[in-house]
Amino acid sequence: MARQAQINRETNETKIGLELNLDGQGQYQITTGVGYFDHMLSHLAKHALLDLNLTAQGDLEVDAHHTVEDVGIVLGTALRQAMGDRSGITRYGSEILPMDDALVMVAVDLGGRPYLGYQADLGTGDLGGFDLELVEEFFRALATNGGMNIHIRLLAGKNRHHCLEAIFKAFGRSLRKALELDPRVTGVPSTKGIL
Repeated sequence: MARQAQINRETNETKIGLELNLDGQGQYQITTGVGYFDHMLSHLAKHALLDLNLTAQGDLEVDAHHTVEDVGIVLGTALRQAMGDRSGITRYGSEILPMDDALVMVAVDLGGRPYLGYQADLGTGDLGGFDLELVEEFFRALATNGGMNIHIRLLAGKNRHHCLEAIFKAFGRSLRKALELDPRVTGVPSTKGIL
């Protein structure tokens, strides 16, 4: 059974189209109008081995908030749909990832209970035109709509580019592990029998 999803979502603020394959090779085409965000999403797709086609048009004349949050909503929804009832998945994934001065820990549980634990002080302002406050907003929308428990910890780092890139790479690698199918798992990986 193909673990894929296609989502189109249009509001007064954004118009988003997304195609997702959980069992891909990390191939991506991403255009959100927010260049730095596109760059971070490419790391996520590449390290999670997701095939991701994503286009977003948003009210960037206001700011990037609606676009970034709504991409999180749509990507989370697509992940949830593509996982189906989550039968056979590994469910958990974690990664400690270094990138030069940055060191990040990310842990993911695809158990259906949304939660974001975010401890990554990136300071204020923007990086490459990308408002750093939006990182947490993206992951919160992703966790809520994907039914995921995500913990992100920035353990060390001064260079904000390195820190942010390490977060997206570590999340991608954690997600990849959690999405992997384990041939020894019958049904869902829970004593409740449902996720």
